[in-house]
Amino acid sequence: MKKILVANRGEIALRVMKTAKKMGIKTVAVYSTVDRNSPHVKFADEAVCIGEAPSNQSYLLGNKIIEVCKELGVDGIHPGYGFLSENADFSELAEKNNITFIGPKSHAMKVMGSKLAAKEAVKAFDIPMVPGLDEAITDVEKAKQVAKEIGFPILIKASAGGGGKGMRIVEKEADFEAQMQRAISEATNAFGDGSVFIEKYVGSPRHIEIQVMADSHGNILYLFERECSIQRRHQKVVEEAPSSVLTPAIRKAMGEAAVRVAQSCDYLGAGTVEFLLDENKNFYFLEMNTRLQVEHPVTEMITGIDLVEMQIRVARGEALPIKQEDLEIKGHAMELRVYAEDPLNDFLPSVGHLDVYQIPVGEGIRVDNGFEQGMDVPIYYDPMLAKLITYGKTREEAIELMIEAIAQYKVEGVSTTLPFGTFVMEHEAFRSGNFDTNFVKKYYDSEKLKAQFDKEAEIAALVALEQYLVDKKMLRLPN
Repeated sequence: MKKILVANRGEIALRVMKTAKKMGIKTVAVYSTVDRNSPHVKFADEAVCIGEAPSNQSYLLGNKIIEVCKELGVDGIHPGYGFLSENADFSELAEKNNITFIGPKSHAMKVMGSKLAAKEAVKAFDIPMVPGLDEAITDVEKAKQVAKEIGFPILIKASAGGGGKGMRIVEKEADFEAQMQRAISEATNAFGDGSVFIEKYVGSPRHIEIQVMADSHGNILYLFERECSIQRRHQKVVEEAPSSVLTPAIRKAMGEAAVRVAQSCDYLGAGTVEFLLDENKNFYFLEMNTRLQVEHPVTEMITGIDLVEMQIRVARGEALPIKQEDLEIKGHAMELRVYAEDPLNDFLPSVGHLDVYQIPVGEGIRVDNGFEQGMDVPIYYDPMLAKLITYGKTREEAIELMIEAIAQYKVEGVSTTLPFGTFVMEHEAFRSGNFDTNFVKKYYDSEKLKAQFDKEAEIAALVALEQYLVDKKMLRLPN
């Protein structure tokens, strides 16, 4: 594999290209008109504009991307995450044109792309699952009967869903019918598929995922877990590795279960198996993401393994170079997704011009970044600017370094999730490890954060005034 096209943008495109360059592989960037001056375009060996700003006129044009690959003699496509990364048809299209898709085969994508198909696939592999109905249902009365048998509260989920869409928590029977109709309607609008299923609602879960890597020689590794419980609107914001609550025995059991999930769909490459962990430390299979995850850097930090390099090697047909017993956890890593969102206004997107954009540097600090000072943050895509990662010998060290790194990060022109990151890192529930996916709902108060902002601004103004008066006095002093 001598030339790779990265079918993505922003920080993940740049991150993939850096590994490819390290491996001596040429890179091709694709970009929309609004991304013409993006860092990933400048970094690549070649770059091609594939359309207008909206993703359905650029980054989602699979046929156009294949055309570019053929014109430029590309051997492989790395899809990053989002866009076409879990599109089985695009994977097949690449293969038909003798271009290696750096990811799983389309069969695995199709199976794991549907929550119902995934549950059916893993049934025979002794994978713990949340009690519930593992088939699509639209008959409200029948569904209500199933819900009563499972016991309220229950969760209605869209089979084709993600990101919290088509998902409804139902606390009592009286609310069931209305909530089910809403879930079906939302799922239909979001995914074109109204299939829903019902399962027991796990009230205070932690969201734990296991990184797996499989080659074409029958080897599958699990590279330990990531804790992803700090979420807003069912989307992760803070991740860490390892989790502060897993015992070695539970870690091993979850890792081995994740390997069996990968076996169930004949998996190839990097993937993530997601689990819910209840208050009694019982774990249940949630879903599998058939791609590289946003939060993969924390796994890289604690294992010393470049997951993108391993993806490329596996796609080239190489066997995994290590065995499970060779892997060990070293230290602790934290990640904050730096979104252009306003944490003081319900995390609404905050697009605009980056008047000031300076990233932190230092030992134990890594920034997977996709922006530069002077750029505009476009409204067309996910509003992530970068991922801020810190690494320490201990969890406490990684937390303190994250607080320091956030303080060093300078952004003016748009609001970001940086202050929210500080809030999380300083909160006693997070520091103690005693938290779950309800952290934001339980503890986060934008008014308190705003008051803290105002206080800090007041202190900064007083310091500036004092310095001004001192400087003025110095100027008046006689020679």
